[in-house]
Amino acid sequence: MRIYPEKLKASLSSQLYPVYLVSGDETLIVQECTDQVRAAARQHGCSERSVFDASESGFRWDDLTQDANSMSLFAERRLIELRVPNGKLGTDGSKALIEYLNQGSDDVLLIVAGKIDRASTNSKWYKAIDGQGATIQIWPVNAQELPRWLQQRAQAMGLQIHREALGVLAERVEGNLLAAAQELEKLRLLGSDQEITTELVLDSVGNSARFNLFAMVDCALAGRQAESLKMLNSLRSEGAQPPALLWAFIRELRGLQGLLLAVQSGLSPSQALNDARVWKNRQGILGAAIKRHTLTGIDELISLAGDVDGAVKGFRSGSAWEQLEWLVFGLAGDGRYPLKMPS
Repeated sequence: MRIYPEKLKASLSSQLYPVYLVSGDETLIVQECTDQVRAAARQHGCSERSVFDASESGFRWDDLTQDANSMSLFAERRLIELRVPNGKLGTDGSKALIEYLNQGSDDVLLIVAGKIDRASTNSKWYKAIDGQGATIQIWPVNAQELPRWLQQRAQAMGLQIHREALGVLAERVEGNLLAAAQELEKLRLLGSDQEITTELVLDSVGNSARFNLFAMVDCALAGRQAESLKMLNSLRSEGAQPPALLWAFIRELRGLQGLLLAVQSGLSPSQALNDARVWKNRQGILGAAIKRHTLTGIDELISLAGDVDGAVKGFRSGSAWEQLEWLVFGLAGDGRYPLKMPS
C-alpha cells in the first residue's frame, strides 16, 4: 500500500504493517518517517532491533532470512531494519526479501533505501512489499513547493508566518530541508508572540554565519568585488573556517560550469537557468555571472579551488585564506584571466 509521508503518522496510529519501505534522497523526511515507524513498532511490543546494512563489506542477504528465523529470548516481536543506500537489491536481495515476506514473520521489517528507480517499482520484491505492507516514496521538495512545505511545518509547530517571510526563508535555505527545519525551530524560539514576520526572519538570518556565507557568494556572483572581499574578511573574523567557504564556492562553480555548457549547446541563458531549476530570485545574479564568465575561466577557478583545498589539507604551500581571496576576486571579476589583483 502506498502511503504519502504526511499521512504516515495517521496510518501508524490505526495499523502497523509487517513491512515498511521508506525510500528517497530527502534526508530529513526519510529520517522523520523512519523514526515514526520505529516509535510505532516499540508501542506494539518490538523491544529489540536488528540492523543490517547492504552497503557494508561482508553483508550477505542470507543474514536477513537467518535472523528472521532466529527466536529472541527477550522480546515477542522485533524491529528488523534493513538499509539499502543505493536503492538496488539485485537478484540475491530480491530472492531473500521475497523469501522473508513469504515466511509470515511476526517481526516488523523496516527497509530504508535511497531513491528507487521506476524499473524497481515494477519488480516482484517491490510489489510484494506493496501488497503486504507500506511503501513510502519521498520526492525532493522543489522550489515551487518549498514555501507551502515551510508553511505546513510552521503550522504544525503552532507558528503563524507571513507570506513575505516564507519567501525570504525559502530563498535562504535554497531547498535544504534540514536547514529549513532548524531555522523554523530557531524562529519559534525568537517569536514570543508565535507570529513570524519578515523582519524576524531577516534578523535571524542576519545573525547566522552560514547565511552570511551564502550572501558573500551571491555578492561575488553579482560581480561586486570590493564588497564580497570585505564580507570574506568579516566571515574570517567571525571564526568561519576555509573548508565551509570552499564548499560553497565549489558548489556555485560547478553550477556555473553546467549552465555555461548548456548555453554553449545552444540554449539561451534564461532557458539554461530554468532547465537547471534555479530559483527565480537567483536567476539575476547567476545570469550576470554567465555573461561575465567563460568555460575556460570557470575551469581556472575550479583549479584555484583545488589549490585552496590543498592549502587547507597541507598538500600545497601558501595560505588558504589568501587563496580564497583570489577565488572571491576571480568569481566577482569580469572573467579575464590570468587574474590580476588590483594594486
